[in-house]
Amino acid sequence: MADSGDDVDSDEGGDGFFTPDRLLFVVVVVTGIVLPGLARRFLGEAGYAGVGTVVFVLGYAGMIFVVWYGWIRPLELTGPIDR
Repeated sequence: MADSGDDVDSDEGGDGFFTPDRLLFVVVVVTGIVLPGLARRFLGEAGYAGVGTVVFVLGYAGMIFVVWYGWIRPLELTGPIDR
């Protein structure tokens, strides 16, 4: 067992795989799928299946909007540039 963290493989290219931005992305996606899904199930079991479906669709659509606004929209997508 090593006493220092020098023996641990480090990513020489910068940050590791789990950067704060990537973790936030994962949290947003998981939250946008799991919470509306649980709400839909509980509302369906309580006899409000229609309300549960609306809650799921709005929660899922909200998650898609947040991902688009936070991660996709800022990307500068361009094709090849001829010189």
